[in-house]
Amino acid sequence: MVISFFQRYLLPGFIYQSVIIAGGYATGREIVEFFFAPGPAGGLLGIIVAMTIWSVTLAACFELARVTKSFDYQSYFSQTLGRFSVLFEITYMLQIILVLSIVGAAAGELLSANYGVEAIWGTMTMMAAVGVLVFFGSNLIEKFLSVWSILLYMAYGAFVILCINIFGDRIAANFMSVPIGEGWFSGGLSYSGYNLATIPAVLFCIRHINTRKEAISAGLLAGPIAMIPAIFFFVAMMGYYPEIVEQSLPVNYLLNILDVPIFKVIFEIILFGTFIETSTAMIHSINERIAVSYEHRNKKMPRLMRPVIALGILFTAIVLATKFGIVNLIASGYGTLTWVFILLIIPPLFTIGIWKIRKSKTE
Repeated sequence: MVISFFQRYLLPGFIYQSVIIAGGYATGREIVEFFFAPGPAGGLLGIIVAMTIWSVTLAACFELARVTKSFDYQSYFSQTLGRFSVLFEITYMLQIILVLSIVGAAAGELLSANYGVEAIWGTMTMMAAVGVLVFFGSNLIEKFLSVWSILLYMAYGAFVILCINIFGDRIAANFMSVPIGEGWFSGGLSYSGYNLATIPAVLFCIRHINTRKEAISAGLLAGPIAMIPAIFFFVAMMGYYPEIVEQSLPVNYLLNILDVPIFKVIFEIILFGTFIETSTAMIHSINERIAVSYEHRNKKMPRLMRPVIALGILFTAIVLATKFGIVNLIASGYGTLTWVFILLIIPPLFTIGIWKIRKSKTE
């Protein structure tokens, strides 16, 4: 009963958090970029905006996926975009190349910078872990992402408690003294938009949802589940606002200030696991899309094909990033990608999607 409740109401939120965490959220860099400009209180308002947009959008998305049985992104976006669903697929692949390139490099740098291990070994370790997870499929992936997300909550909770105990006076002073600046709404909208692009990686677990109440509840809960660790991190970083803006890895900056060696090691292990989470969930969404194509031809996708696709995508993304500078190319249009995702996801969902949801209720 407890497992069933978790799968129907909480699992989609934990999967969603697992997908968005490693691209920059876990290191604090994304939080700085999107939420620091309007100051401490303004940043929190921006986070609430993003969280609200996620909750409302995911509630409608999960219900549409449930009623149309669209558990892979090709099936889902054919419901809202029809023949133009290929536009999402192209944009999504660009997003995957960017995110996996960043994650692969970050996994290598994490071990290299902190433990003197060659960066290639960190990247290879992450790739091997992803290959194992996708080989065993949805059940193992759900368990791993859920357990690691719970560990992440514990780590971020301990992190903010340590920060409050050591420099809580600085955090309070900054919240009280810095006025709310401009741009908090646009920051929240932009952040929510480009992370909504990870919806395809969550669809596989919607199979557990049976009713409209479950779908809408799971969607509304997904926003807070995904954002609470970000709120923890944001509050902690306010102790060294605004100087922490200059740090490429804010999390390392704060861990060095805390100077608790055993916690630093534990936190870095959790951080490395988030790289595996994000990579696994995104690649699994591609595998699920391919598996459905096999089903349409009355065939079953070979199991060994899953890790082969995973390793192929990871290797391609990292090679393109290092050899041809494709990350810089995509990153230069990252803002454009964000608005493309918003246009491809939100208007079709809340027009065509809502019409199909209402039609299913009538039928």
